Amino acid sequence: MNAPTRTDSAIPHPVEIVPGDPARGLILACDHASNHVPPDIALGVAEAEFGRHIAYDIGAAGVTRGLAALLGAPAILTNFSRLIIDPNRGRSDPTLVMRLSDGAVVPGNARIDAAGKAARLARFYDPFDAAIDAAVAAAEAAGLAPAIVTIHSFTPYWRGVARPWQVGILYDRDERLSRPLIDALRADPAGLTVGDNEPYGGGLPGDTIDRHATARGLPNALVEIRQDLIAGEAGQAEWAERFARCLAPLLPARAA
Repeated sequence: MNAPTRTDSAIPHPVEIVPGDPARGLILACDHASNHVPPDIALGVAEAEFGRHIAYDIGAAGVTRGLAALLGAPAILTNFSRLIIDPNRGRSDPTLVMRLSDGAVVPGNARIDAAGKAARLARFYDPFDAAIDAAVAAAEAAGLAPAIVTIHSFTPYWRGVARPWQVGILYDRDERLSRPLIDALRADPAGLTVGDNEPYGGGLPGDTIDRHATARGLPNALVEIRQDLIAGEAGQAEWAERFARCLAPLLPARAA
């Protein structure tokens, strides 16, 4: 259930698609699932940096796959590092291709030109978008307007300050899914500290939720789980089961 390792020599398809029932009324996406960089792309980043959050969302892929299996829902995961290009950013966002990330310089991105950026968009970003579009179309063909949930993870500390939340739910103006999901997590017997638009604010223009859910008027939520809780497979399975319990009653009646 862990992300591909940096040492993988094969060049996988940029997107992993987990099949699911379109009539479940839910599409899962993991924007930062992998730390993989194909061997034909030289970023010039020290090997140790690929184990950090700057390269991928630690544990998020395992939670996404586990949740998809439990709910029978389709899931779309990236097979490339966010250091190549960040699919959770708008095309014009200055952080789409990071030159500096949490203290780490990315030499291979420092002088990337418009043509180089366009090539990465076509090779990595566009297939991720197309896969989500296809999943939405399949759900609509099944007679449902699906909810879209994206799975991320965040660091336990930021600039030396401990983050108190085990999990956060991010959203913009649409609270149809995010609000009951926050309530369900707060009612969990584990006594979770649940962030309401924490540790980040929702509503990033051009991000995955904005492009695929907000633009279509679909219910949505962006999930952030603290990385130390899902670094291993046991934690990933625990959180997949927790979200399955919380999300199942919130899906359309036909998906029950």
